[in-house]
Amino acid sequence: MTGVPSNAESPAPRSAHDHDTEIESLAEFDRVVASGSLAGYRLQSLDLTDRGFALLSTDTTDAVFLGCVMEPDAAAKVRAGGALVFPPIPGLPFDPYRGTLYGADELFEGLANEGYEATPDARAYDWYRRTRSDGDVFASMLRSVHDDAISDALHEQLAGARVVGIMGGHALERDSAAYAGAARLARELSRGGLTVATGGGPGAMEAANLGAYAAPFEDGMLDSALELLSAVPHFTPSVTDWARAAFAVRRSRPGGGTSIGIPTWFYGHEPPNAFASHIAKYFVNAVREDGLLAHSNAGVVFLPGAAGTVQEIFDNATPNFYGSRGEPTPMVLVNREHWTERLPTWPLLQALAEGRPMASRIALVDSVDEAPEALARLTAAEA
Repeated sequence: MTGVPSNAESPAPRSAHDHDTEIESLAEFDRVVASGSLAGYRLQSLDLTDRGFALLSTDTTDAVFLGCVMEPDAAAKVRAGGALVFPPIPGLPFDPYRGTLYGADELFEGLANEGYEATPDARAYDWYRRTRSDGDVFASMLRSVHDDAISDALHEQLAGARVVGIMGGHALERDSAAYAGAARLARELSRGGLTVATGGGPGAMEAANLGAYAAPFEDGMLDSALELLSAVPHFTPSVTDWARAAFAVRRSRPGGGTSIGIPTWFYGHEPPNAFASHIAKYFVNAVREDGLLAHSNAGVVFLPGAAGTVQEIFDNATPNFYGSRGEPTPMVLVNREHWTERLPTWPLLQALAEGRPMASRIALVDSVDEAPEALARLTAAEA
């Protein structure tokens, strides 16, 4: 039996600024408890009902328990031992303290038998719609805690990765040439060693996550997937049918490539797509947008889109203009007619870049097939 260390024997509590202070799995918990001290650690969303003996016999000075399930005597002991305990919140369709990103299987649980409205994703959106306008400070706090936990998990997931953002509109249909082009683009970039990140929704975002999913397979896999998906070209009128088609592709070819989807319940009428291997879903759209662009350290490719994509272009241009994130990162706009005539964003971007380091980091190309070369050229200029 490991006794509670005396004051003379206790190690100094770990600083919240130390590395590796977060415990997000039972395996990590067991490893740390074996040292005799949880002092200063942050434990996130663990079911510790079977770890009562360990909690009763371990130093918990300055530890923080976020949404951990414990037996009453264990919870009382860790509080008395100097820990701060944030108990689980009953009745929520999401875990505000989660330590990891979402997966598509988790967000779409229940889809096969009950349809999209029964899924955790749909129920979280319903909770958000009911609470966002009622001024309840508790609901606001829960949304903030959740989004901060997601940002922390996203940072951990992408540590050391070369991330390329692919932005574009949600309206792109699965049976269109533009959708297929976006998927081919993401496949090529993934095969080149980059991690693709998107806004995580339908349309161009889904196409890019699909392309990354297809990267480990032979080229024909993507063609087969596009054929299957074309039977349900859009998420309206039925999100259920749209999502089931995606899961049918995944079942036919499991084990696809890695990519990141970063959607938001702010646009909850747009469901997340099922092809991102890791999903960072937020309540606050501004936090989501900033995180997506900030993590795109290998540049961003902007496919044709509407207001949301225009917003993302200038959200990306602003830190490049001011140098607030260091050296500017590449920006590639695809489709000359779209960005110079329909939505003349390119001339303004050029005007902003003139005379600044970001001038050599922006490019406008005619087709999606030119984007990888343009991105490589701008990256070389960056170096």
